[in-house]
Parts: sequence; structure tokens; C-alpha cells
Amino acid sequence: METAKKIKVLIADDESIVRKGLRSTIAWERFGMEIVADAPNGLKAWEAFLEYRPEVVITDIVMPEMDGIELSRKVKETEQRTKIVLLSCHRDFEYAQQGIRLGASGYLLKTAFEDEELEEMLEQFRQELQSPPPADGQDGERLEAMLFAWLSGHHEKFPAELARLRGGTWHFNGEPLHLYLIRTADCGSSWSGLLLGTGQDVRHLCEGTVIPYGGEYCYWAVPESRRGTAEGLLVECKSRCGKLKWSRKGALQDAVELKEAFQSLHKEAELERIYGVSGEDWPEPIWKAVRLLHENPAADWSASQLAERVGLSRSHFSILFKKAVGDSFIAFQYKRKLRLASALLRDTGLTMQEIAERTGLGDSKYFSKWFKRCTGQTPSHYRSQQKGEASRTD
Repeated sequence: METAKKIKVLIADDESIVRKGLRSTIAWERFGMEIVADAPNGLKAWEAFLEYRPEVVITDIVMPEMDGIELSRKVKETEQRTKIVLLSCHRDFEYAQQGIRLGASGYLLKTAFEDEELEEMLEQFRQELQSPPPADGQDGERLEAMLFAWLSGHHEKFPAELARLRGGTWHFNGEPLHLYLIRTADCGSSWSGLLLGTGQDVRHLCEGTVIPYGGEYCYWAVPESRRGTAEGLLVECKSRCGKLKWSRKGALQDAVELKEAFQSLHKEAELERIYGVSGEDWPEPIWKAVRLLHENPAADWSASQLAERVGLSRSHFSILFKKAVGDSFIAFQYKRKLRLASALLRDTGLTMQEIAERTGLGDSKYFSKWFKRCTGQTPSHYRSQQKGEASRTD
């Protein structure tokens, strides 16, 4: 009898004691895995990845030569289905958010995590990697990579694929489609794994219609005639995992509407991640207003202008906004611009003028004064401080 192919694992950390510890303390065979290589820096890890093509990468964030964030970016651009676990001594989870946004499956504080935490991740990876891809066998990984690249702003190939899908696998005799974005974070399983737990044979409903995205999300296209069945499955799965979430756009007739639905669902997920709320938590006009602000970071709308855009009077808008969001419109704008400016200084190499333009704060001179007034630091000092912290070894 043929034995199952082992899942290959790569470990990257500049501390040899960490690499040796991971090798010796985890029962890799239990998860059908084997360590094919370990590397003391990001560059050697990348070389090992190209040589062995591991399905699981466990990497420190702060390493010489190439950090774990850049390594994760290169891995995901090459093999979107590869699972990535980030390790760090930094206690601020925001430091790992770049990696999570790139598609890393999890984050562990290596000075505090228990083996059980990592083992739970490994078991989830085993289930997902040894199961058939939720999307079409030939197109699944390619579609996942193309969707990730498109939503990340790297290239525009995915919309053409939508037209091909709508004319083929997603045709369903021309029925309107409903597109779901399903979030399985904290459920301990992927969407396909949750469906297996229902005991129902749903291959006819899911084959070729599910596209994973970034580890904890997936998109699911469902024809009108099967929407009732799909909703029933979602409710059943949520009864077993209360943290399961989903949102839907429909009914969609063509590839253009599908494209808009993918973009809209993605933007809603980004807002939920940033502000910790969903469209169900805020009144529709306020949700629409925050989306407009998020999608147009350089715009400098007044409360009156934004109230008109969402169909409310200025006074009603201001009262409803403060009640829903917890901040006045002016305070919210202040915090939003500061959050965006800080992220651009920390995570990009943009010039001060470019950041000023992207945040709607005029020219670089005004932006520098505004940032110092808000934080007590000049933008350049803040950037050098952040870069310095990121380059320190753990």
C-alpha cells in the first residue's frame, strides 16, 4: 500500500537554539510532516524554499539578510498555498500584521507560546494540505494566486479569468450568482474542513466554485437555485463554530458584476480588520461613509459633503456617526489620517511629499508640522526609530 506523501517543512530563524528546539520538541511524524531544511537567515531560507518547495514555512520575523516579512511576500508570490507561521519576540501584534495581510496563517510569540499552539496549527495545515483543493484541481492554485495579486494591486489578470469562469465552470445555465466571502479564522479549520464536518456530500455545490484567500478567508460562488442549500450549510457550520463569519453580494449576472462584488467584499473585510466591526454593526449610511473615507484616503471631505453623499442631513449624520463609531467625525478623520501616515512611514519607502499627497495633507512641509504636532516626533525621526526597531535581532 502506497504511503501518503509527507508534507515538507522549512524552519528559518537566526537563533540555532530555536531551530534545534523546533526540530526536537514537535512530533512532526504525527502530522505527516518532515523538516527538509532549516536556515539561519532569510536569504538562505529563500534559497532553501526554491530548492525544496516546502508546503509549510515557519519563520522568525526579524532576521539578517532578508526579514521574515519579505520572505513571506516572496513565498506567497511563488506558492500561494504554502502555509506560513510567523515567530517573534515582539509583543505587539501589529508588528506581524504585514505578514498576516500577505497571507501568513498565524503568529506566535516565541518566548511564550506553548507547543500545543503550534501543534493545533500543524494539524489544521495537515487537513488542508492533504485534502483536495477546494477550487478546481487544475485552476485552483492559479486562481488563488491571481486573485491575491489582483486584490493587492499587482496585476489585472484575474478579471479576465472571471469572464472565463462565468462562461464555463460558473455558468450554471446563466443563473444569477451569489458571491460569499467566508472568514474561518479562529474556527480551527478551513471552509472545506468545516463542510466535511457536516457529514454531507457537497462536492456538487463546491467543486470549482471556492477560491481560498490568505489563509483565513475564501470566496464561494453559488448559483441562485442553490442559495438556500448554501445558507443552510453556513448556518449549520456556524452552530459548531460561533466565530464563523460571512458576507454576501448578489444576484450577479455577469463578469463585470462579479468583479465589483469581489472588490466590494474585499474592502468590507479590510474595514472589519481595521476597525473591528462589520456592516451589521453600523447603520448602512455610516458604513458607507467609512468605506468612502477608506477608499479615498487623499480626499478631504467635510461632514456636510460626506453626509450628502450618504443621504443624510449634516446634523443627523454627525449624531449617528458619533453614536455608531464612538468618535466625532473630526476625531475619526484625525485618527484615520494619523494611522495611515504612520503605516506609510513605517512600511514603505515613500517620500514625505508622496505620503502627504496620499493622506490628503498637502505638501511635505505641512505634513511634517502636522505629524510632529500629533506625535511629538518628526516623520523622519519616527521612520528611523521604527526601522531601527525592526532591524534589531530578537
